[in-house]
Amino acid sequence: MRRDSMSIDDSARLVDEVRHAIARKEPVSIRGASSKACLARAVESGARTLDTRSHRGIVSYDPSELVITARAGTPLAELNAVLDDASQMLPCEPPMYGGEATVGGAVAAGLAGPRRPWSGSVRDFVLGCRVVTGEGKHLRFGGQVMKNVAGFDVSRLMSGSFGCLGVLTEVSLKVLPKPRACASLAIAMSASEAMQELSAWRRAALPLSGACFVDGALHVRLEGGTGSVRAAVDRIGGEPLDARFWDDLRDQRLAFFDDPRPLWRVSLPNATPLIDLPGAVLLDWAGAQRWLKSDASASGIRAIASAAGGHATCFTPHRDAEPFHPLPAQLMRLHRQLKTRLDPHGIFNPGRMYADY
Repeated sequence: MRRDSMSIDDSARLVDEVRHAIARKEPVSIRGASSKACLARAVESGARTLDTRSHRGIVSYDPSELVITARAGTPLAELNAVLDDASQMLPCEPPMYGGEATVGGAVAAGLAGPRRPWSGSVRDFVLGCRVVTGEGKHLRFGGQVMKNVAGFDVSRLMSGSFGCLGVLTEVSLKVLPKPRACASLAIAMSASEAMQELSAWRRAALPLSGACFVDGALHVRLEGGTGSVRAAVDRIGGEPLDARFWDDLRDQRLAFFDDPRPLWRVSLPNATPLIDLPGAVLLDWAGAQRWLKSDASASGIRAIASAAGGHATCFTPHRDAEPFHPLPAQLMRLHRQLKTRLDPHGIFNPGRMYADY
């Protein structure tokens, strides 16, 4: 079992601050490194900041068990470094944003990187967690093994909740060995040709772990056994690509993201054909995620996304856009019921996701 030399258990302070907020009926704004503060709405004014960064460190890690447990304030870069030393990885590739992102923030935001369609989402790798609840209790949910759960799996509900359901203090994550072989290629072609090729490669079960079309080229990452990767490289062709491309894509450092127009993420079903989006487009996740730089209206962009069976999220402040795609009434009702049950006093990040949530 491995523990982090920088380990600090500051959970008592976090519990005390939550209990204080409950007693005074004061909202709290939960924050780690604020690397994703631009995404989602601002917390209600007057909320007291609850900083989790002092609660940090690897609690346990046994590479043979393929599970790592870390406190919420642990920098994601440190967790990845520990995994790298054991030739393991967190396959969902949550963005690092310059090394500032924390483990708790990565889970709370639920953002995944280029490997997402082939490995799974952040939620898929959350095995368990500890949470300071809306009743001021420090509880453990889930565990450190994969198992069936009756009812709501609270540990996975925390993924993508943006801190609206409780204060994450500790997370157990499933990890995997790094692939034996990896190759990255760039192939010049049009967007329509790229979609056709990806469809063919999907049927051929090539060992893809990244597929992005930008700047007139399809960028591909292949991972797996040495023989399968070599055979796929021979079939695909193209020019060698620096593997750092995928880190730059994950953390939005490519030149595409320098465009000053608002940034939208259009999420679509797998194998959705090309659609006409009003602006500059980068295709990620083999087309299931389409980054859009556009000055078009929020309603227009979301109408296009909805017609294709998807939704659109605004990643930058916009004059007439809520960050998240509006939910159907039935789903919003479920969201509110969960919020009321897990945060009965309404103190955790009020307004962060929706105006009345």
